[in-house]
Amino acid sequence: MSSSRSRTVEDIYESQNDQRLDELHSKIRTLRGITTDIHDDVEAQNLLLDNTNDRFSSFGTALSQTSQRAAQAFGIGTGSLKPWRIAALIVGVFIAFWLTSKVLGWWWGSPATASV
Repeated sequence: MSSSRSRTVEDIYESQNDQRLDELHSKIRTLRGITTDIHDDVEAQNLLLDNTNDRFSSFGTALSQTSQRAAQAFGIGTGSLKPWRIAALIVGVFIAFWLTSKVLGWWWGSPATASV
């Protein structure tokens, strides 16, 4: 009777071990799936970062070329108009417009104030 009882206990332990082993396999499969998903997401993000880096590089190159062309078009650079001269010219033009508007305003003043 003792041997049959020990067989039953061993069978119970064996059954519990098999059940826990199946649970462990299930958890390992879940972890493997999560790991695969993380890897795929990282690869997608790396691809996105590479594409973004390429776009910013091409944008930087285009911006540099555009600024060089603008400098050539406006004559900014060695042997041409200096930037401070351009700024002075712009300020001078605005002052000239302002003075012209004041003189024309005084010259053509409103008739109501002139007759009183």
